[in-house]
Amino acid sequence: MFDTVLVANRGEIAIRVMDTLRRMGIRTVAVYTDADAGTRQVREADAALRISSYLAIDDVVRAAKSAGAQAVHPGYGFLAENARFAQACADAGIVFIGPPASAIDAMGDKIRAKATVSAAGVPVVPGGTDPSAADEVGYPLLLKPSAGGGGKGMRLVTSPDELDAAVESARREAASSFGDDRLLVERFVPTPRHIEIQVLADAHGHVIHLGERECSLQRRHQKIIEEAPSVLLDEATRARMGEAAVEAARSVGYTGAGTVEFIVSAERPGEFFFMEMNTRLQVEHPVTELVTGLDLVEWQVRVAAGERLSLAQEDIRFNGHAVEARVYAEDPARGFIPTGGTVLAVGEPRGVRVDSWLAPGTVVSSNYDPMLAKVIAWGPDRAAAVHRLDRALAEVAVPGVVTNVTFLRALLADPDVHNGRIDTGLVERKLDTLVRHTVDEEFFVAAALDRLIELTPQGDADPWEVPSGWRLGAPGGVVFRLRAGETEALVRIEGTPESAVVTVGDSEPVEVSGRRAGDRLEVHYAGEFRRYLRALGGDLWLARDGRCVAIGERPNLLATHGESSDAGPVTSPMPGTVLVVKVSPGEHVSAGSPLLVVEAMKMEHTLVAPVDGVVSQLLVQAGQQVALDETLAVVTPHAELREQEEIR
Repeated sequence: MFDTVLVANRGEIAIRVMDTLRRMGIRTVAVYTDADAGTRQVREADAALRISSYLAIDDVVRAAKSAGAQAVHPGYGFLAENARFAQACADAGIVFIGPPASAIDAMGDKIRAKATVSAAGVPVVPGGTDPSAADEVGYPLLLKPSAGGGGKGMRLVTSPDELDAAVESARREAASSFGDDRLLVERFVPTPRHIEIQVLADAHGHVIHLGERECSLQRRHQKIIEEAPSVLLDEATRARMGEAAVEAARSVGYTGAGTVEFIVSAERPGEFFFMEMNTRLQVEHPVTELVTGLDLVEWQVRVAAGERLSLAQEDIRFNGHAVEARVYAEDPARGFIPTGGTVLAVGEPRGVRVDSWLAPGTVVSSNYDPMLAKVIAWGPDRAAAVHRLDRALAEVAVPGVVTNVTFLRALLADPDVHNGRIDTGLVERKLDTLVRHTVDEEFFVAAALDRLIELTPQGDADPWEVPSGWRLGAPGGVVFRLRAGETEALVRIEGTPESAVVTVGDSEPVEVSGRRAGDRLEVHYAGEFRRYLRALGGDLWLARDGRCVAIGERPNLLATHGESSDAGPVTSPMPGTVLVVKVSPGEHVSAGSPLLVVEAMKMEHTLVAPVDGVVSQLLVQAGQQVALDETLAVVTPHAELREQEEIR
């Protein structure tokens, strides 16, 4: 067995791999870039070495040799499915904890992989390797890049007149993402479900499967919620898919843990087709671990060390049901754009598994994938597992960073999801019902009460210091102008924290009381006791029941000359980099005309002028890093400019 293993990854998967290595008594070595210098992977490893990039093969190999590591675990993403990296490790005398480079290479090219497994008797989706075969395949069809994955470059084509434009677009994205513009043309399977089989293979010819995972809840071909087992499959189909996955692994001399992905029609569940093989550990591997009781990382390490699998296929037993949700730093209300910021506090659920890399003070930037954590729940049956996952997500909070937790809970509550009637298009069809664009009034009430607590002096106080809004005749209360996302509210609060009346906008007044207790704000409101996780970082962050809201206070002033509801800053919708600046200070622009382009996680967002006017301020330049909601430019309306001229 190895004495020292280097983990060539970051984030939650680095933490998860190191947990198993420590349990096995193996010394752990982390690598990190400047952006990750203060993260948990650095603090929790036995040793940590700086590298220029997680994609820098020479840097990683050099770090492994310097640390005395006998093996490297690649996690997933980055270099995990890079045949050159696997070969570089072998050339340096370091064991790559994964399949041989030849297997990675064979399965990394979809065209070659499809031919290989088809020759082994595995059913494949009808199609071809040239868009000219489209008429033979029939419509609708899918265009898929031969290299790469993650949904990049995929295009659904429903009729011949869409083909040319789709091919051009798919080739361009494939070349940009993978350096290879070759495409596959495949029949589109109606109401498709994405089901994958976990395989384990040793270097002595022994291959088994560990059942399936249902991964059909996706958005833009990215998985969101995964579960094991799938409610679609009967025992006979499960056995046939497992045998096909084993044969696919055998066909390329596979070793270690891998996943064979199939597409299955919800209308014809007995018919399945090979899509691709992921030659690495999957993000969703914990659901398989919870229903089988096996540690997949441990078996990866043991197989890489030359051990034989001690398990036969008949030894594998499945117990209960497991469901996983991916928590991302993204804002569903803004089209799921990546977010970021400094983590002010972490609220984690009890009684379930949480794979996470978060800690207070962690900086979530746009440099890497926005996944923050995975929450995985087990139950004796699917209903129990889904319920436990929902309750666990209600306890998740990451003040300082906007996440998708509210969206995840809405998805779990959907009747079709609840009953297992799912397919890969469900999320897109129901997106409008799953995304919240409003902020509940209770958060404004709680924020006003928190502000009153802040303003109220402790102990014996001068009556003039009490924020009662006193005036002749009666108390007038204190008025705050609060903002949460795109929502603003004028909130009046009268009384003391122990007994107050709050009015939000035109709503009816409500009686409230509350106090701070450590990092919690405790509130009695509308006949209910509510406890919020409280954190302060510029805005006040309040989290409860899976919702985490940043609330800021704006000056409560009447508009004066020089102010306009249409004027004001043009802010960045996400943390990222300014790619292009299209205007200059003093330039006249029309409403909707492009001003700047901001990029994060390979997603470009064009910012436009909100009104006809003049670029009165331009605060950034191309190449500059910007934060979420940072002011980048100001466009002053023409009418306001004329008014200012008249005043002068």
